Amino acid sequence: MRGIYTNIVEIRQKVFTEVARLAYEGGDYSRIINLPYKIIPGEVATYRESVFLERAIVEERLRLAIGLPLRKMTEHAPVSQGIEESAIAEKYYDPPLVNIIKFACHACPENEVRVTDSCQGCLAHPCKEVCPKDAISIVNGKSVIDPEKCIRCGRCISACPYGAIMKLERPCAKACGVDAIRTDELGRADIDYNKCVSCGMCLVNCPFGAIADKSQIFQTIHAIKSETPVYAALAPAFVGQWGKDLPPEKVREAFKMLGFEDVIEVAVGADLCTIEEAHDFMEEVPDKLPFMGTSCCPAWSEMAKMLYPEYAKCISMALTPMVLTGRLIKKKHPGCKVVFIGPCSAKKLEASRADIRSDVDFVLTFEEVMGMFEAKEIDFTQITGADNLSGSSADGRGFAVSGGVANAVVNCIRELDPEREVKVVNAEGLRECRAMLDEAKKGTYDGYLLEGMGCPGGCVGGAGILQSPTKAKGQVKLIMKKAKNKGVLSSDYKDILKSLEEE
Repeated sequence: MRGIYTNIVEIRQKVFTEVARLAYEGGDYSRIINLPYKIIPGEVATYRESVFLERAIVEERLRLAIGLPLRKMTEHAPVSQGIEESAIAEKYYDPPLVNIIKFACHACPENEVRVTDSCQGCLAHPCKEVCPKDAISIVNGKSVIDPEKCIRCGRCISACPYGAIMKLERPCAKACGVDAIRTDELGRADIDYNKCVSCGMCLVNCPFGAIADKSQIFQTIHAIKSETPVYAALAPAFVGQWGKDLPPEKVREAFKMLGFEDVIEVAVGADLCTIEEAHDFMEEVPDKLPFMGTSCCPAWSEMAKMLYPEYAKCISMALTPMVLTGRLIKKKHPGCKVVFIGPCSAKKLEASRADIRSDVDFVLTFEEVMGMFEAKEIDFTQITGADNLSGSSADGRGFAVSGGVANAVVNCIRELDPEREVKVVNAEGLRECRAMLDEAKKGTYDGYLLEGMGCPGGCVGGAGILQSPTKAKGQVKLIMKKAKNKGVLSSDYKDILKSLEEE
C-alpha cells in the first residue's frame, strides 16, 4: 500500500499536521485533548464500529507522533501525560520505535488456507488428490479444508484450476522480512524486538492502521524555534515526494519557510560513501573478504549482522550518506542541529545509536514533513525561487533506487581501475536480502559486491514516502540526468572525505 492514499494515510497525515501545528503555536499543550475531536469530528463512526474507538486510536497516534509511549490499556492516563517534558529541542523517544496499538489490531489470521466461493465443485477435485495430509474433503460438491490437518503446504492452491483456494497471511507478518511479527495471547499482532530492524514495512502494510512509529516532529520544531540554526539534510529519494508543485528547485525556499536555516542533499554524502566503499572493495575483496555488502541501508546491514554474524565483517564499514552529510554540515556550521529527512523508519533507529547522535540530531520522514508544510499552510504554487541544492553527482542521487548504490560503486571503481571487473548482485526487501546472503554463504557470490535494500524498490519504497515507488523512481531518474557531475569522483565534495572520516 506504499504510495496509495488511503483512509489510514489521511488520518496519519492529519495527526502529523496537528502535532506540527501544536509545536509551532506553542502555549498550553494540554489542548492536545481536543485534537481527536478535530481529526474525528461528529457523532457517527466513519471507519470503525465506534467513533469512540476511532478517537482512542487517534489519541495513541498523537502520542507516538510526539515521541511519547503508548499508554497502558489497563491504567487510566490522560492523552497529554508527558507532553510538557517532551516539548524540548532534543531527541525524545525511548524504544521501541515501532509500536502496535493493540485495540486497533484486527487479529488477522496468522497463516490459514481457505476455499473461496470461486470453488466450482469440479469432478477432478485435484486439490483433494494432491493434499499430503488428507485435509480436504468434498461436502455438497465443494472442497472443504480441515484446519486441524492442514499443514499449509500450498499444493492445493497450485492445483486448483480456478484459483479458488487462497492462503491468508497476516499482512504485517507477510511484509516483515525478518519474521519479527508474532501473535499475542489474544490473537493480535505482536513484535519481537530482538528481531525487528525497524524497516517499517509492517507499518505501511497493516490495512487497519494498527502499527505506527514514533516521530520527532515536535522536538524538531522546538529546535527550529530556538536560537540554534537547524539544517535539513534531504535524502536522494526526496524528488517529487511533495507533489509536482514542489520541484527540487523550489525546495530550499520551502524549507526556509518552515524555519530551516538551509537544505543540503544527502546525495553529497552518497558521493563520499561511494568513494569509501569503492576503495574498501578494491583493497579487501577477495584477498581479505569473500564479498562485500553495501552499508547505506540500516535495515539491511542490521539484519545481515544479526542473522549472519559470521559474515558481519563483510558488510562495509563505510559511514552512511546520512552520517557523512551530517558531519559535513556540522563541520561547516559548528553548533548547528541537523535533521535528516527521508523515506525511512530505520534511519530513526540508526540516528539513535550513541556513535551517530552527535552527527544527526533528528530524523523525519517525507510524510512527517508534509505535516509541517500543512501546519504552516505553505502554498507551493506561490514559491517563486529557483535554486540548485548541491553539486552532488548523478550516481549519488541514484542511491534512492534499487541497484543505484552498486552502480555508483562500480562506476567509481572503473574510473580508479579500468581493468578491474566487478561482479554485482542486488536484492530489495529483507526477505530477498536474506536469500542473497544464503547464496553468499554457499560461495555463490565470492568476489561480488552485494547491494541490499530493506524496502522493495529501494529507498523510494520506504515506509515514509508519499508517492508510489514507481513514480518516485521516475522522478529520481530525471534529476539524475540533470546533475552536472555524472560520477562521484567529479563531485564538488570528494576531497573532504578523509577529514570527515577522522572526526
